[in-house]
Amino acid sequence: MASAKPDARSDAKQADRAAAIEALLDGVFDSVSLAATRFAPIRYLVEGYVAEGATLLAGAPKIGKSWMAMNIAYGVATGQPVFGTVPTRQGDVLYIALEDNPRRLQRRQAKMGATPSPHLKFHTRWMMLDEGAIEAMDAWIARSANPVLIVVDVLAKVRAQSRGNDQAYEADYYALSGMQSLASARNIAILIVHHTRKADADDPFDTVSGTRGLTGAADAVLVLRKDFANDRATLYGRGRDIAEIETAMVFDGAEGRWRALDAAEAAARSPEREAVIKVLMAAGGVALSAQEVADAVGTDNGKARKLLSRMAAIGDIERSTRGLYRWGAGDNGDKGTNGEEETDLLDLVA
Repeated sequence: MASAKPDARSDAKQADRAAAIEALLDGVFDSVSLAATRFAPIRYLVEGYVAEGATLLAGAPKIGKSWMAMNIAYGVATGQPVFGTVPTRQGDVLYIALEDNPRRLQRRQAKMGATPSPHLKFHTRWMMLDEGAIEAMDAWIARSANPVLIVVDVLAKVRAQSRGNDQAYEADYYALSGMQSLASARNIAILIVHHTRKADADDPFDTVSGTRGLTGAADAVLVLRKDFANDRATLYGRGRDIAEIETAMVFDGAEGRWRALDAAEAAARSPEREAVIKVLMAAGGVALSAQEVADAVGTDNGKARKLLSRMAAIGDIERSTRGLYRWGAGDNGDKGTNGEEETDLLDLVA
């Protein structure tokens, strides 16, 4: 009789697996039914930026990504525009603020001048992803009248500790896949705040800390990237359901709010970019290194290299060979921004 128990458990396990396979096969659909299905349009919580699904918001430490997440949370909870004029869809929001405490959240709310809303809920502690975090999020969704958005700030505070035999890509993918599945199943948005790495890259999405498992699991990725030596930043976005985003932003520290710049503001070159262009124009077509540009404008090599790389990416200047840059005639031809010839390097450094 004792030997029958393992057999009974084995039979039950096989029966459960067979039932699971049958249920899986019941979900197979064909091309004809797919073509005939009418899907609801993609629903944005923040028009053009945050749609239903899992969105990763990455940025360097202290750049203001938590302020941006807070702006979005308040905008959605109240139905008010964010980034100045961007429409939102109102609903219940859960903000999991794992790097803050209630006192700091109160200060941020007051600084933003935000009207307190019963539709915005906070918590400063949460379970780890492998210890019930997803189930807890789902329970909040179930008890809310109109749940539309969960903010997780930050990913590092909820992700499971990787085991020694974990592959980096798989571990990163797993870190977001549960939240992505929950967001898809419940038709809500989950905004996950994360860090970028110190090393720079021409493609801003390559600066997201970790492997491409993170960006691969997310439905969309937003990268907030500070411009060189000024108060501007650029918000880049890419995703399965959103159009490519590249929005010039400015942070108002007095009000704790990010604002998207209009076309005229965004087109205006910063003083630093103007200085670089003057240096390259003065070189008369000779390609200069980042160090040479840094010496001319009075900055360090690292900052100059980052700015040159970004200016080349947006077409302000040309990258002639790796590490060398020169002025390339664009809309301004070989003229400066004031329409006059600018060829004297001494005018720049004087």
